[in-house]
Amino acid sequence: MKYAVITGASSGIGKEFAKKLDKQGYQLLLVARRKDRLLELKNELKNAEIYVADLSREDKCYELFDMIKDKKLDLFINNAGFGDCGEFIETDLEKEKQMIQLNIKALHILMKLVLKKMVKEDDGSLLNVASSAGLMPGGPYMSTYYATKSYVTSLTRGVARELKEKGSHVYLGCLCPGPVHTEFNQVANVEFSLKGITPQYCVDYTLKMMKRGKITIVPSGIMKAATTAAKIVPATLCVILVAYQQKKKFYK
Repeated sequence: MKYAVITGASSGIGKEFAKKLDKQGYQLLLVARRKDRLLELKNELKNAEIYVADLSREDKCYELFDMIKDKKLDLFINNAGFGDCGEFIETDLEKEKQMIQLNIKALHILMKLVLKKMVKEDDGSLLNVASSAGLMPGGPYMSTYYATKSYVTSLTRGVARELKEKGSHVYLGCLCPGPVHTEFNQVANVEFSLKGITPQYCVDYTLKMMKRGKITIVPSGIMKAATTAAKIVPATLCVILVAYQQKKKFYK
């Protein structure tokens, strides 16, 4: 039986990955802060364990890896993260520090530890959940969030190239969705101004692209067009356009 670990598994994309992989016969370790949500999800699945942890705490990242270091790890979904919206000088510093700890530091630690294990075994797949925000030159009114996701996309692409040049059979990729119908907008205090996709579509598309070895996965036609345009349009103009779009997200 294949073994997979999913962080941020209690809702949204992480929860949908759990449901889909369970149907595919994986044994799962589900990781999140909310025990009640994890227990509820565990009861829906055939073969799942849970680990309740706030991965913004560095020690919990190492505890998680200690739990899996001796297992044959087929798939690791590095999904835990959140966002926030507002003018940078007005947004809460403590929330932003926690965001940086989770979106960057925890992801980096787990990616490093898991990849070293997979490369040694020359097998396994690791998916970092980033965002289409990470493919833009900047994101006014969600500036910290955009910056954290840029870190994820840059890190993933760089390390994926390293793996390719050494001939490794380990897959490394990053998921870069636009709006997905999850709890993200409540946590980030926004309303999506673009049409979103369902978590089911997002996960189905992602798993298909992973099998094809795609490194940067953008599961939305609108966001593919936007991120492609961001490569062509001057960065200054792109940031102006993003600012205009972001302002439409604020709750009234």
